[in-house]
Amino acid sequence: MQITSILALPLKAVPLMPLVSIELVASRLFKLLLSAHGDMFERLGTYKSNRFSFAPTDLPLIFLIEPDLPRLKVVRQGETFTADAGVEAPLVMLLALLEGRCDADALFFSRDLRVIGDMEAMLAMRSALDDCDIDLPRDLARIGGPAAPIVHRLVEGIRRQSLKEIQ
Repeated sequence: MQITSILALPLKAVPLMPLVSIELVASRLFKLLLSAHGDMFERLGTYKSNRFSFAPTDLPLIFLIEPDLPRLKVVRQGETFTADAGVEAPLVMLLALLEGRCDADALFFSRDLRVIGDMEAMLAMRSALDDCDIDLPRDLARIGGPAAPIVHRLVEGIRRQSLKEIQ
């Protein structure tokens, strides 16, 4: 199942966007989530030193997370990288999983989601994220300053429209 997410449209419209720019934005958002949910990687236990990949199937990018550093790196699809465990799914599904809005088991068994590498490490990551109560509109609104209510409504609208694609 391939979903064309409205979240992926900007990257598809500008396929030559420098990877550095994408990584800067992704790293900023990653740090924002860490500041809001600072203990999320502590729940990984022995898997905290593992490297995780998150590959949106509708984008030519792969997001690599190193929880023990903590660091996020972005590579283009086709580039060589190493990861202990990974998950592949459309972007909107990955974000819905991040927020706990989808049943990962159902997506896995319906083959809408693919897990590669160390399954136990990925299950530990899933458990860690499930316990975090991540809400992207709320969390991203924190960077909005005085415009936080506007940012929240905008991101909430994008999420609502995107989730329609997977329901």
